[in-house]
Amino acid sequence: MTTSTSHSAALPTRTLGTPGLAVSALGLGTMGMSAFYGDSDRAESIATIHAALDAGVTLLDTGDFYGMGHNEMLINEALRTASPAARERALISVKFGSLRTVEGGFTGFDGRPLAVKNFVAYSLQRLGVDHIDIYRMARVDPDVPVEETVGAIAELVEAGHVRHIGLSEAGADTIRRAAATAPIADLQIEYALISRGIEREILPTLRELGIGVTAYGVLSRGLISGHWSADRTLAANDFRGMSPRFSGENLRHNLGLVETLRELAESKDATVAQLAIAWVLAQGEDIVPLIGARTRGRLTESLGALRVSLDADDLAAIEKAVPADSAAGERYPAAQMAYLDSEK
Repeated sequence: MTTSTSHSAALPTRTLGTPGLAVSALGLGTMGMSAFYGDSDRAESIATIHAALDAGVTLLDTGDFYGMGHNEMLINEALRTASPAARERALISVKFGSLRTVEGGFTGFDGRPLAVKNFVAYSLQRLGVDHIDIYRMARVDPDVPVEETVGAIAELVEAGHVRHIGLSEAGADTIRRAAATAPIADLQIEYALISRGIEREILPTLRELGIGVTAYGVLSRGLISGHWSADRTLAANDFRGMSPRFSGENLRHNLGLVETLRELAESKDATVAQLAIAWVLAQGEDIVPLIGARTRGRLTESLGALRVSLDADDLAAIEKAVPADSAAGERYPAAQMAYLDSEK
């Protein structure tokens, strides 16, 4: 898979899957604009999406359960008010299948074919589009064979409602079964300096099958951004307050890892966040990091990672500073970890 410069955008592109979908080398994850990280500013969120599109970001990632549909409607508004050229370049990736309560709790996932077709109908309406570029179930439904879920998305591709099929947090065996059912563009999964489980079995499987990666959590939800402090007060609706990596001694240990990166970042005339994103970019041309910027300032910083070049010595120094499995705490609370097919 190769990197090239897009004629219609300022950013390099990478290709997901075979034969492939060309997307910007960095995508914008919009979840935090609607949910899970405390309150957000709607006007600033839309301005950030516009700024990303204007900078050449083409891939916008969302989920139908982010803010109970709020995030999809936010993207709708941003696209309606963007320039025609930016709107034309935009590609939308949607996760579906999460079951929620009125109070915001999670009760499981539904991958039945009828449910898949129901979810997509609502997403198309909220987004105001006639197709979704990549459609994926947020978590594997343990009660429905993945072949049935992927087969239903394949029918949506045939009907023109979806362009490409994706997966999310799937393990190697599930990936193989899905790929035997229909072409898969990418797996969306957490991948960062301190979240490297993908490297053991999942990433080799993806590369064997010609499936790309859209990596979320590249800054570990801000933990390794270089901007987090141990005394930060979190809002009641910020899920990081329940995250093991942000708690007690785990947090102090993990912030210590960040400080070991700071000197390396400064030697590259980069911020810690830029170094962390550049590290993910350097792991392969088939990997597209999703940056979860909620403001234009954070977006500009993240895009600066594309200017950070890491050679073999740089990568070795980063590996020494933050070895695999050096983080303290799981990436989700135990109840959510149980939903991860990728961790089984």
